[in-house]
Amino acid sequence: MIPFPRIDPVMIRIGPLQVRWYGLMYVLGFLAAYFLIKIQKKARRLGLQGDLLQNLVFYMAVGLVVGARLGYVFFYQYAELGFYFRHPIEFIAVWHGGMSFHGGLAGAMLGGILFCRRKGLPVWEVADIVIVTAPVGVGLGRLGNFINGELFGRPASVPWAMVFPEGGNVARHPSQLYEAGLEGLALFLLLWTVKDRPFRPGALICLFLAGYGVFRFFVEFFRQPDPQIGLLWGAFSMGQLLCTGMILTAVILWPLLPKKNIED
Repeated sequence: MIPFPRIDPVMIRIGPLQVRWYGLMYVLGFLAAYFLIKIQKKARRLGLQGDLLQNLVFYMAVGLVVGARLGYVFFYQYAELGFYFRHPIEFIAVWHGGMSFHGGLAGAMLGGILFCRRKGLPVWEVADIVIVTAPVGVGLGRLGNFINGELFGRPASVPWAMVFPEGGNVARHPSQLYEAGLEGLALFLLLWTVKDRPFRPGALICLFLAGYGVFRFFVEFFRQPDPQIGLLWGAFSMGQLLCTGMILTAVILWPLLPKKNIED
């Protein structure tokens, strides 16, 4: 067992103002996406630079935050929906915590589609350019979860197990780091390595959906299930159910993609 590094989740305090590590990870994720999109050949070919790119990232950022919060409410708090409808402000109360990756992905995609439609940009091509940067934000977000000591793993006896402050006096898998390594670093390296190959438009979206789905499904066996839900049918977590949907979406979407290749 190794000790959990007790890092203060609040990075900077200035009077009542707090800058938290988790929030910083969101900012760094969007900045990384901006610069990684900007340097891609396909982005330059489409003119996805400057103000146009900044506005695209803004649309996706708004969609991600709204979608992540609503996804958390509907996917993970569905038993308490009555409370949320009685207190509608809680639907958007991100300051109370509770964000869903799957909801955030859906929101970011909708924001990006809306922007592309308004600007006359090819949706599939832009989606492929953007999605290869997504694992960077995912990995940073998981590091933020680790610093917060949240979303920790199940009890474990491995040498690198940790006792998390909110997890009781039990050594657990640092599942946030597993996710950062697989859903973040490994998936990014995979997508970045193949991004310039002459795939059909939308192919990288399918690869992301399947890759993230498989990695997250696997890690969920080491992650503590959400206490308000537990294991569905006594075997699978909500995250695994949603990831199964991602994998199936990739499989169904693949034969429906446009037939033409992207030319640089």
